[in-house]
Amino acid sequence: MSKCTDVGSATELKPGDMKCVFVGSRRVLLSNVDGKVYATNDICSHALAYLSDGFLDGSVVECPLHGAQFDVITGKALTAPADGDIETYEVTLADGRILVAAA
Repeated sequence: MSKCTDVGSATELKPGDMKCVFVGSRRVLLSNVDGKVYATNDICSHALAYLSDGFLDGSVVECPLHGAQFDVITGKALTAPADGDIETYEVTLADGRILVAAA
């Protein structure tokens, strides 16, 4: 496992919520899907928009710019105009804190 970065309290991210955090200079999207936290790249593969400005429906995040959709669990691009999948990162919960491994 890569070095983990503490990105906040697990209680601050309720089911259905998402937010951007920084791991170093990298923008990381945290998404709470049914009580489990997932981490992906926050940048859309199509037009470089911030996915955290979009919409989360279940495990699907929609880019606010052109509507490309991605699965936040797998990082898979689901709809055009996405140009490819987004990177996913390992998440660990420890002592009520969210830790993200993003090398």
